[in-house]
Amino acid sequence: MSHSNISIFVPHKGCPNDCSFCNQRVISGQTVPATPEDVENAVKTAIKHNVNPKDTEIAFFGGSFTAIEREYMCSLLTAAKHFLDIHKFKGIRVSTRPDCIDDEVLSVLKSYGVTAIELGAQSMDDDVLSANHRGHSAEDVRRASKLIKDYGFELGLQMMTGLYKSDFSKDLFTAKEIIKLKPDTVRIYPTVVLKTTHLAYLQGIGEYTAPTAEDSASFCAELLQMFNENNIKVIKLGLHSSETVESDMVGGAYHPAFRELCEGYIYLQKILEKLDGKDKIHEYTIFVGKKALSKAKGQQKRNEKALKNQGFHCIIKGKENLEEFEVKVVENK
Repeated sequence: MSHSNISIFVPHKGCPNDCSFCNQRVISGQTVPATPEDVENAVKTAIKHNVNPKDTEIAFFGGSFTAIEREYMCSLLTAAKHFLDIHKFKGIRVSTRPDCIDDEVLSVLKSYGVTAIELGAQSMDDDVLSANHRGHSAEDVRRASKLIKDYGFELGLQMMTGLYKSDFSKDLFTAKEIIKLKPDTVRIYPTVVLKTTHLAYLQGIGEYTAPTAEDSASFCAELLQMFNENNIKVIKLGLHSSETVESDMVGGAYHPAFRELCEGYIYLQKILEKLDGKDKIHEYTIFVGKKALSKAKGQQKRNEKALKNQGFHCIIKGKENLEEFEVKVVENK
């Protein structure tokens, strides 16, 4: 079943910290706070474009939603709930900080029909959180996650890889800790260094170098498999494609099709596992799901080239009725 969001951005409203990586103008594409009228216009536009309300959430992203001024927060929720009641949308989704969740605010969100809450965990290593000016602890993430689930909300957790003072070992630890919290969804954002941020300053003085898109993709492919194996849906992998991001980034792991890059790594790994021990003098046909053919071949056919470089003669073809990341190898006679 398809799923979509009607996204309303509340840029930097309510954020008590200036995190090392944050440039909300670039990330959200706007700086003017959303109004109830913006909510109304966004929903009406989506309805005109025949969005299916039953599979669509009205989503507030971009800031720490539960930390904004209460009257303003409720005005946005009132506008969203109007359409929730009339058109029977799936629900309302909000994103916020782990240290801005308590019983009182969860009761308020419940009364307005909020169904899903995403927390910007970013890391589960306290030293990394501190170095990047997050202003909350890993224990705040654990506490808030439990409270959200206790209230019956869908829980989403967001993590970042490649942050200042982190490494792939610490990022792997973060993923494992997130899995323990059993969220319904996860977003993975490899660090992109944007102009005017603290990370840009640290990079400028040689104190920090963010992992590249290629290095991050091979690592995030591992994370994607981990979450899949634990039945946790990864709903976003990589910063969304944007001309603003491309013009303002000064380093890091940005790629306009980052998820596909990661999935290509997974397919290459699966193919090599199937070919392990097979004689390289023969030619093989590699079958994958039809919809996954481009991913299996890799961007710019990189997987086909990698197989050839390892001495394998392979043809990759699409086939009906194969699951995601399912690979079958047939020796050509």
